[in-house]
Amino acid sequence: MTESIHPDTTIGAVALAVADLGRSLAYYQEVIGLRLHRQEAGTAYLGVGGPDLLILTEKPGARAVRGTSGLYHFAILTPSRLDLAKSLRRLAETGTRIGGFADHAVSEAIYLSDPDGNGIEIYRDRPREAWPYRDGQLQMTTEALDVEGVLAELEGKAWSWNGLHPDTTIGHIHLHVGDLEAAEAFYTQVLGFDLITRYGPSAGFVSAGGYHHHIGFNTWAGVGAPLPPADAAGLRWYEIRLPNAAEVEKVVGRVRQAGLPVDEQGDGFLARDPAENGIVLTSRRQQGK
Repeated sequence: MTESIHPDTTIGAVALAVADLGRSLAYYQEVIGLRLHRQEAGTAYLGVGGPDLLILTEKPGARAVRGTSGLYHFAILTPSRLDLAKSLRRLAETGTRIGGFADHAVSEAIYLSDPDGNGIEIYRDRPREAWPYRDGQLQMTTEALDVEGVLAELEGKAWSWNGLHPDTTIGHIHLHVGDLEAAEAFYTQVLGFDLITRYGPSAGFVSAGGYHHHIGFNTWAGVGAPLPPADAAGLRWYEIRLPNAAEVEKVVGRVRQAGLPVDEQGDGFLARDPAENGIVLTSRRQQGK
């Protein structure tokens, strides 16, 4: 049986290819509320002042594609319901098109897409003690969001939009894959995440440390979905952050033991899941965080 990945493992930065960096920077700063940390040779690094949360690389002519593996959405986790309300009000003030809302019992979420069609979730978690379980199984639902209740958090409070709260993180990522069983085997038996739940025959959710999910994967783009074409906008890779270098080595060792390629990349190691979604394994200690 595979050893579980360290319970303090989290999702780190998400790296995307975009068609027009200026357009994307305007969207992510003015609408979403991220800050530009730095910009180098066609690549911009954004966050909320600490570790990078989003890395955008310009690929002129890149186009949105459907029906392939890749990003379903990445999820920006706000630290409170009040902060979720601020984001919702900002989206309304800027006339930003919202794709949907949901109450998942463990969280409340807003869904939208960036100018290249990359899916985004902005959400807040309910306290863990409020998460519903049945027979020891975490119950995640999809119900209507109480939008008025979220916005009511702002009533009687003097506030102005200053972007996302400094404690904002990337809470999870959700991926399109072509083979659900292969994805589940990779994320649980190789990387060591714990399976939290399956959503029928088409989606699965895994996590570290009992979280509701750090990674979701689905076949909603089609069973056997092909890789995206070379000129596609979308996911380049996403980061799995472990607490220290020793824990990174454990996971890298399992990837190699499974006969899968893994290459050094900067301060981390690049691997790919069975759908060729890129994963960079790093440690917070290596990053000085």
